[in-house]
Amino acid sequence: MGVKGVSAWMERRLGALAIAGHRRPWVALGIALVLLLAGAGTARGIRLSADLTELLPKSFESVQGLQKLKERFGGMGYVVVVGRGAEPEQLRRFADDLAPQLEALPGIRWVEYQRSTDFFADHALYYMSVEDLEEVQRRIRAREKWERQQRNPLYVQLDEPTPAPSLDFSDIEAKYVGGAEARFAGTGEKYYLDPEARMVVLLAKPASHSADLGFSKQILSDVEALLARQDLAKYGPGFDVALTGTFQKKIDQQNQIAGDVATASTVALLLMLGYLFFHFRSVVAIGLGLAPVGLGLVLTYGFVGIAYGQVNLLTAFLGAILGGLGVEHGIHLLGRYQALRSEGVAQEEATREAFAETGSGALVSASVAALTFLSIAVSEFRAFREFGVIAAVGMLLLVAAYVLVLPATLSLAARWGIEPKSSPSEGRWTAALGWGVFRFRRPLAWAGSLVTVALVVAAVGIRFDYDFGALEDGDLPSFQLDKQVNRILGHSQTPVVLLTEDPEDERAVVRELKARKERNGAASTIDFVGSLDDLVPDRQEEKREIIARIGRTLARVDREDLDPEMRPKFDAFLRATKAQPFGHDDLPVAIRRQFEGTGTHASGFVLVYPRISLADGARVRALAEEVRGIPLASGKTLSASGEPMVLADILEMVTSEAPIVLVAALLSVLVAMWITLGSLGTALLCLAPTVVSILALAGTMALAGLPFNYLNILVVPVLIGTTVDAGVHLMMRLSRPGAGFVSVYAETGRAIIGGLLTSAFGFGALMLADHPGLNSVGAIANLGFTVNLAVMLAVFPAVLLLRSSHQPVPAPVSSLTATEQN
Repeated sequence: MGVKGVSAWMERRLGALAIAGHRRPWVALGIALVLLLAGAGTARGIRLSADLTELLPKSFESVQGLQKLKERFGGMGYVVVVGRGAEPEQLRRFADDLAPQLEALPGIRWVEYQRSTDFFADHALYYMSVEDLEEVQRRIRAREKWERQQRNPLYVQLDEPTPAPSLDFSDIEAKYVGGAEARFAGTGEKYYLDPEARMVVLLAKPASHSADLGFSKQILSDVEALLARQDLAKYGPGFDVALTGTFQKKIDQQNQIAGDVATASTVALLLMLGYLFFHFRSVVAIGLGLAPVGLGLVLTYGFVGIAYGQVNLLTAFLGAILGGLGVEHGIHLLGRYQALRSEGVAQEEATREAFAETGSGALVSASVAALTFLSIAVSEFRAFREFGVIAAVGMLLLVAAYVLVLPATLSLAARWGIEPKSSPSEGRWTAALGWGVFRFRRPLAWAGSLVTVALVVAAVGIRFDYDFGALEDGDLPSFQLDKQVNRILGHSQTPVVLLTEDPEDERAVVRELKARKERNGAASTIDFVGSLDDLVPDRQEEKREIIARIGRTLARVDREDLDPEMRPKFDAFLRATKAQPFGHDDLPVAIRRQFEGTGTHASGFVLVYPRISLADGARVRALAEEVRGIPLASGKTLSASGEPMVLADILEMVTSEAPIVLVAALLSVLVAMWITLGSLGTALLCLAPTVVSILALAGTMALAGLPFNYLNILVVPVLIGTTVDAGVHLMMRLSRPGAGFVSVYAETGRAIIGGLLTSAFGFGALMLADHPGLNSVGAIANLGFTVNLAVMLAVFPAVLLLRSSHQPVPAPVSSLTATEQN
């Protein structure tokens, strides 16, 4: 069969299937009921997963590294309890009271709420280099010598008095303030406490990871129950508690998306119901249009249950989106059926012709949309790939549901005398609009072309937003509180981790990362690096001898001769000279357990704390580059593991795949339309409004300052698949013998408006989502639909009129002839 015969074959087959369903409605509806029950059964176990780390293929190094990290190190992050609204002493008492109870909960490994300030202060000299210790000793000896001279009665000062050598070692201390030991020691306050904000922080380390939502919900429930049993009033009248941390943030984001799904789906349904009633002025027509959509969606989610068993950040909203796209088919099919019935065509013949003409257009557009969605499925980013596959399958199932259900329900509606009728006024306003387009076709075509060119030029200024805020809502209370906790801690709660096999590799990794940090200077993304082995300084016996000499010299310095503000530092320094060499087991328990894994993996972890916001995508990519490819003595290389590494790969993937997906979408649409329409020229002509709309959208976004991001970039191929059907329907109707422009425009234009509006309702409901990324998907999609509507209703028809000899009315005058001739 040649390509020109495909369209005719589709019309014959769809017409025959429609007749079969019309003649045997109960058989068709019985089959639909069986499919409905089967789809509902397989869809029951679907769960929502908002975990970004599950959206990359398991073959990616970052994903494999994260899995190893979970196995060896356990879960990253904490359940963070924040006490707030009390004086410092009350906050400390709250932390002391709660910590042992929190640590006793099942699933909590340990609780951290105090810094190891005293230990690191007492052993600070061992963390200095031998050279710096010798410089310290030289300065103290100079001061001690000067004091002896001042006390010597035989010493005569012949020239100007020599000032006392300073015991200020801030220049040497500055070399070590960025080290792990200094960062863990803090600046004086032992508790994780901010007296100005009146907050204290306790970090509870769970035994599992936050991706295990069942565990996360249980552990948070246990913590909340524990807090509910506390007598908080004894810490002050305004005292309260709040939870944050990785585990709380995951659950909050999961709950937010689940709520957004429910809201978006409900609003989309209500908007579609309202529009369908406005469009058809018939409750029966609403039922006829929505019944196939319901079946198609249940079958689609049945497929999801079998193929994936879960929905992700994007696919969770496909019900609302596919619902809007599916109703569009109903508007075209029911509209054509009503128009034929109003012309006196018999019920069965009207059903056959509606499915043969408009149904074939719906199948063409659905096939094209499905191929477009499948082009998205070439992405390795699971959010996009699963969206593409599910949407493609859903589009075809919706058309199949219409072919199965609509002819049968139309037959029963006619038998029962409740068949929806066309209103004589339904097409008048679109007919008037059609006359306007016909009359002003030349200025519309030229003006539309000039505006399009201007917007295409402006599209050069479109930008991509690298902010990972599109992937999470930073305005959630737990996210805002988490930022305050990081400020109190003085570092991020979620470092990336390098997994080493022996102490030699551990030290080599730390040396290399510190060297990279120094080379990169202010551009470095690393805050500080720590490991258990690195916290035990080398050359301790050699340092001990120097420290002992410093202590003996320091003991001869007269404390009373020092400035009052220097005396506390002098006392701490003298105390530090008495510290003895130490090993791993001498480190504070609170420090050791931060570097200990689970099970048999007790050590071998290098923690890299980032100095950047993990919402800054460009900086996250820089961090990933800085902590990857660490050379080892064995010749192998080692890279860090953690969620930031996965986020960096998501960014890299989306930006690199976007051009490929766009080209694949355009080519798949063109080939599909060429095959189904039988002409390359016709296919290009039908595709033209979509291409123009996409370019105009990019220009409009650039002028409005709206960027693309990791999620809303998906809108571009989606718009290609969902807007091309308007051109197909208009071209196929105008190609009919005797078709008049205004007659076709009045009927098809009204259906195009309805189809784009219902599609916009599905996407527009996302604009109610609290999640910023999903909100932007809805906003950009609706902007695209608006641009496409202007192109389809004015510019494209005007261009078609200029290139053809179409008359405003058909040869055989239709029911709209009187309107057209006025």
